[in-house]
Amino acid sequence: MQRGNQNLPKVTGTGDARDPYPSAMRVHMLPCCRVYVSLFAFLSVTAPAQNPAPQQSAARESTTAADYNDADYRKFDQTLSFLRERNARQYAIDSARGVDEAMYVHVGGIDQWVTIRGEDRQNPVLLFVHGGPGDVTNPWSFALFAAWEKRFTVVQWDQRGAGRTLRGTGPSVASTMTLDRMAQDGIELSEFLRKHLGKDRVVLVAHSFGSILGLRMVQARPDLFYAYVGTGQVSDETKTYSVAYAALLEKAQVTGNQQAVAELRRIGPPPYPNGEGYGVQRKWANSFEGADRFLPGTLGLALVAPGNSVRDLNDSIDGQILSGDRLVPQARSSTSKDLGLEFAVPMFFFQGTEDFTTPTALARQYLGAIKAPHKEFMPIDGGHFAVFMNSDQFLRELVAHVLPLAGGH
Repeated sequence: MQRGNQNLPKVTGTGDARDPYPSAMRVHMLPCCRVYVSLFAFLSVTAPAQNPAPQQSAARESTTAADYNDADYRKFDQTLSFLRERNARQYAIDSARGVDEAMYVHVGGIDQWVTIRGEDRQNPVLLFVHGGPGDVTNPWSFALFAAWEKRFTVVQWDQRGAGRTLRGTGPSVASTMTLDRMAQDGIELSEFLRKHLGKDRVVLVAHSFGSILGLRMVQARPDLFYAYVGTGQVSDETKTYSVAYAALLEKAQVTGNQQAVAELRRIGPPPYPNGEGYGVQRKWANSFEGADRFLPGTLGLALVAPGNSVRDLNDSIDGQILSGDRLVPQARSSTSKDLGLEFAVPMFFFQGTEDFTTPTALARQYLGAIKAPHKEFMPIDGGHFAVFMNSDQFLRELVAHVLPLAGGH
């Protein structure tokens, strides 16, 4: 099957019976790639099951015809519009000293979507580099990062081939999507932010796949950054699944989860001959980390985010598929040496205490091997998505350990 946007189910008023599991979701993905888990969470509530039994198919078609008509969707959209307007008021930046901007910035030869929000322009600038690849956080993180905006000017960026950036360029940008090009995009964006906001440097926080780009950015241009903060930190993609398997099996045994023990023992340690083994690992990583409960919630947040629409959800799906196709093969063999072992900026890993996607133990080991003027490993309660699921604790650690380096208080 050809992979691409034409295979994706869209969120529409009448439903869509196309294959909800495009081939990009069936292959062995990078462990750090949220495309595997977030698309599943999203599609599980927006698309019918694959290959249903005949009687199930007939019943589902009847339900679709009866319940998913345009009038019902318009009524639903009116409710969403009300909630978006309410949230826009609730989360408005109303300080005279604040900043609230959403715009396309021309970097890397294309226009890329950026939002800038903070309650005091004097605060340090924090650039958040999302994971995925292609998993934009702009559409749903407004409530989770609201407290951050009191201490930092928070910048979110839809990377090349993702979200609203993809909306502006279309899929023709695919041939330019390389790790080097996208890290350079981030560097050019950081240069823009310095000038636009009148700052000497910025704080870089990178999540999951975004940490691959973030490491390249701070290594190439340390003069642009006060510090690097990795979370869901990629450490060595050649070892991740093996380390994660051992940690998952231990967690299953300690918690007495016999189903998890049985399924993990059945597949055994990686490598696996097909996608089944990796799927079982991902299933139990999501379960033990709480991601299977968190990820569907991001869908609800995206639907009621100020300024959003269903189109943003579709852009996000398109971007995750395109980015996965283009970027996963480039990063799959990354070792710690490939990622970098010497840096000229303070290095922090704020890692979930039980991250089974980019294993906590592997991240700690990687930081131990790094040479930097300063480095710290800070455990955050939770798993791969601790930066979101425990955003308040994450902020407290940022304020205590990173903010002073940026001249904040």
